[in-house]
Amino acid sequence: MRVETVRQALAAAATRLGFSETPRLDAELLMAHALGVGREQLLLRHLDDPAPATFAALIERRLAHEPVAYITGRRDFWSITLAVGPGVLIPRPDSETLIEAAVAHFTGRPPAMVIDLGTGPGTLLLAALAEWPEARGVGVDWSEQALSYAHKNAEALGMADRVLLRRGDWASGIAERFDLVLCNPPYIAADEALPAEVRDHEPAAALFAGSDGLEDYGIIAAQLPRLIAPGGMAAIEIGATQAAAVTALLSAEGLNVALRHDLAGRDRCLVATP
Repeated sequence: MRVETVRQALAAAATRLGFSETPRLDAELLMAHALGVGREQLLLRHLDDPAPATFAALIERRLAHEPVAYITGRRDFWSITLAVGPGVLIPRPDSETLIEAAVAHFTGRPPAMVIDLGTGPGTLLLAALAEWPEARGVGVDWSEQALSYAHKNAEALGMADRVLLRRGDWASGIAERFDLVLCNPPYIAADEALPAEVRDHEPAAALFAGSDGLEDYGIIAAQLPRLIAPGGMAAIEIGATQAAAVTALLSAEGLNVALRHDLAGRDRCLVATP
């Protein structure tokens, strides 16, 4: 009986995953997970190995549009790897635009205190603390499930003693000022079409924000002037068509606003300064 190799199994799986924007990458990540190795090791050392029996079940889960990050239980973001799972928003490369904006702002003078509003599994907060090892931070989220993942990630990354996690409604009840405010709020309109893997699996509360996707920005904008320390900044993620509307909300609070684009050239981040 002929044994299928990893190389052959990957090719067949990528063909079946044609609905995905990244079918080959999905297959490679799932294969690496099945083998218990990193993707780089998979590609360098294991392509001619026998395909593991567990790979087929992982592909079936992906064919049901379950996100790869939920299947593997992890997602790389910036310079860190985060544990993720059902109930938390999956970190996306577009959100790294916020960290890039912060790095540009704090050249030569690292932030001492960071807050991440809507931290999810700790995505932006822990990426910032990895970038600035002397900084400390606060992560706020309404979801207990998300905060549980954030705590697990802070522990795994050796940052638990630098992080305070609290359940809350954005910055309500927070009196301190922060050098760096990070925020990736829900910004998808309620009737916007989404891929099944997002719509059916990721938490709606972390995705949708009213009929126009702008529901939370007004609340956040009103809180920012008292949150940002002198010389500090806020980096706020936006949808690709929301720059003008959110800029108007921030400007109305007396903040200076600059726009940054993601790697695809789309409007992605607003930088607000006092």
